[in-house]
Amino acid sequence: MKLSLTSWSLRGLTLQEAAGLSNLLGIGALDLGYFYRPGLDREALIADPDATADHVLSLGVALPNLYHLFGTTLADRNLADPSHRERNEADFRQVARFAKRAGLETLFVLPGVINPGQDRASALAESAESLRRLVAISAPEGVQLTVEPHVHSYLESPTLVLDLLDRVPGLKLTLDYAHFACLGYRQEEIDVLAPHAAHVHLRQARSGVLQCKLSLGTLNFGAMLGTLKAAGYDGYLSIEYVHQDYMDGQHDDVLTETIDMRDCVREWLA
Repeated sequence: MKLSLTSWSLRGLTLQEAAGLSNLLGIGALDLGYFYRPGLDREALIADPDATADHVLSLGVALPNLYHLFGTTLADRNLADPSHRERNEADFRQVARFAKRAGLETLFVLPGVINPGQDRASALAESAESLRRLVAISAPEGVQLTVEPHVHSYLESPTLVLDLLDRVPGLKLTLDYAHFACLGYRQEEIDVLAPHAAHVHLRQARSGVLQCKLSLGTLNFGAMLGTLKAAGYDGYLSIEYVHQDYMDGQHDDVLTETIDMRDCVREWLA
């Protein structure tokens, strides 16, 4: 298992500075996204994926993952809304091309929300159909598609996640235990998802709180890492402390918590 940073954690840095900080911290890997100052230009990537790939390959860090958001919000063009499938698939073909050229191991997308007129079951069914089509695009490029279950999506329980994975062969997870811990699930209830992870996010959490200081949450990272190892996971562990309005994530020193999490993982791996 290897560490990475998420570029959207470092919202005030340029992309080059974020890569440099990752190297300075001895991590040497950076997850890419479209957010804040270090974010990639999504429209430019879709218009010319090869040029964007060549740009990120010059950063001097490993590039494990891209977080692709189809619209501008959690709901905009979300995968549980079938009216956007054709446009989403067209964009995703370009994203998959970018990922292949840049040597990314995984892409991650969000599963979608419960749209007007839907319940969880119908949102899951529509999302599964969208994800089957995206897997058919990414798999021939040798890029693993993943989905991240998250608070405020339709996919808010381990049981629903397993249902989705059964419906979409070839789909794997970007697994963030914090989203489930925030919703009140015990860690052992989340562990069932570890065998399906292709990418992992790390941050501390507790019931009702998506992100908190390492010393103030309930996630047992030694146990989590042990579960991942037992499941055969050998991919990236991306530290994802953020400073953003979503779920009141504005109160932690991102750099300090990133370093503390880095040291926590290094101690366990040693």
